[in-house]
Amino acid sequence: MNDGTPVDKLTAKQAEAELARLAGVLGRANTAYHQEDAPRISDAEYDALKIRNAAIEARFPDLKRADSPSDQVGAAPAEGFAKVPHRVRMMSLANAFDDEDIIDFDTSVRKYLGLSPDAPLTYTAEPKIDGLSLSLRYEGGKLVQAATRGDGETGENVTANARTIDDIPETLSGAPDVLEVRGEVYMSHADFAALNDRQEAAGQKTFANPRNAAAGSLRQLDSSITRSRPLKFFAYAWGDVSEPLADTQYEAIKRLEKLGFSINPLTTRAETPKAMIAHYRAIEAQRATLDYDIDGVVYKVDDLGLQGRLGFRSTTPRWAIAHKFPAELAWTYLEAIDIQVGRTGALSPVARLTPVTVGGVVVSNATLHNEDYIAGRSATGEEIRGGKDIRVGDWVQVYRAGDVIPKVADVDLSRRPEDAVPYVFPTTCPICGSEAVREEGDAVRRCTGGLICAAQAVEKLKHFVSRAAFDIEGLGAKQVEAFYADDQLPVKEPADIFTLQARDAKTLTKLANRDGWGETSAKNLFQAIEEKREIPLARLIFGLGIRHVGEVGAQDLARHFQTWDAMASALDLARPAALAHRAADAAAEAERAQAKDEGRR
Repeated sequence: MNDGTPVDKLTAKQAEAELARLAGVLGRANTAYHQEDAPRISDAEYDALKIRNAAIEARFPDLKRADSPSDQVGAAPAEGFAKVPHRVRMMSLANAFDDEDIIDFDTSVRKYLGLSPDAPLTYTAEPKIDGLSLSLRYEGGKLVQAATRGDGETGENVTANARTIDDIPETLSGAPDVLEVRGEVYMSHADFAALNDRQEAAGQKTFANPRNAAAGSLRQLDSSITRSRPLKFFAYAWGDVSEPLADTQYEAIKRLEKLGFSINPLTTRAETPKAMIAHYRAIEAQRATLDYDIDGVVYKVDDLGLQGRLGFRSTTPRWAIAHKFPAELAWTYLEAIDIQVGRTGALSPVARLTPVTVGGVVVSNATLHNEDYIAGRSATGEEIRGGKDIRVGDWVQVYRAGDVIPKVADVDLSRRPEDAVPYVFPTTCPICGSEAVREEGDAVRRCTGGLICAAQAVEKLKHFVSRAAFDIEGLGAKQVEAFYADDQLPVKEPADIFTLQARDAKTLTKLANRDGWGETSAKNLFQAIEEKREIPLARLIFGLGIRHVGEVGAQDLARHFQTWDAMASALDLARPAALAHRAADAAAEAERAQAKDEGRR
């Protein structure tokens, strides 16, 4: 697990372990984003992990893994779609996060090409659309295939779905005999809001943001569903082509427009880094007024001959870079602070806010991390926000980290009510009333109730049946909550799942006769449970929800012990030493507490 050690302080052994962890985390993030259309971490968090991975590889090149995230693009195609090999690989882009990065990019391009600092060099600058990448293949002017990016080499065949998008022409006139047009499928803010209204009215799942809605709509096995969704397409690049479209990037995009494709109207040319950054600032200022999501500006060397000379790295072109936007900010009123209890008992404070629009999304809740964050200090005691605490009644600044997760960034003390009082973090669980303790070195306070705490029990059950654990079809989060609260057929712990069918046979009201269930769905659930009586050891270990044991750790343990019996025996042997260690820790903590009470050091 990452202990926050700076890259330049890592030992070779620590670096190897950290690279393994990062490969696992980033791999799962890619799958969640590209296959499942349900990101688990924010763009900013993902970018930070990629940067750390690259820095470690640069310092320890011999430790670079065969499955290095630095060499990967997207995620493998999902099951259910035919696989389509890309004749020209669909690459990702290197990222820039500040103006200095853009100056460095221009310098590196000039150095590679052997150009002096004042030699003329033109770039195109275009908004980076936050949607789903799509490649459209035309042969003889007819659309013959549409494919998602997938892992860059192989994508998913979504031809039937792409044909339902109005912005995608079925035929082209005057195009090269073979032409692959690449661009982004997206959904406008207005269409997204209308879609969610329809979903909610029909009692169906709503989407978190337009990007998820667009990706989920395009990647449907039933094209009639895609047809009912208002998708749009911006063209911005090309892949396989039988003859050049033009001599420059800008002219090639303009030719795509003449062929009938929509291109982004904010695309322009820039002659210097200063002009590139000025255009970035202009687009950033317009961002809130656009009816679609963008998350940065992409710069490309305009001359296609120079692009050819610059070529590619393993996953990104040398001639392009994405200048990402910082998180958006907004001020709003803090109405209340609620405490949520998670699977491991962690008490997580949540800000209840007067709804405010941040980056095109209405935000009414935001994370407050932990009690230290509320108090204006880090977990190590250092001041944050200048030491300003957060109180109910405050005006707070909210941002969406990576444009996904709402967080509270700052407090306006000039608007603080006179009767606002410091927030007192609870020392008992708000769900079960058990003591909530904070262990030394832990940033969070945790409920000690274990499975007697309903919140923990439900979250543990959800984790147990999650996709990476037992993955029981038909037993999702809502079903777990319902069974936990059920008087006739309760599921209070994982073992109860495997007695569900036997207990159902003895109940007066059979599961098949209950609201939301039927003969088929009940039968399918029981069958799915039976199929999971035997699963790989790694899934079982992960499903137990042991603190600090994630998917990668579970796989490592499974590889090491091979069998459950071997692992159980090792744990039994280690138990006396572990108990002695915990007793020593408890005694030391008690001594520190007593010393503090008595004024001793």
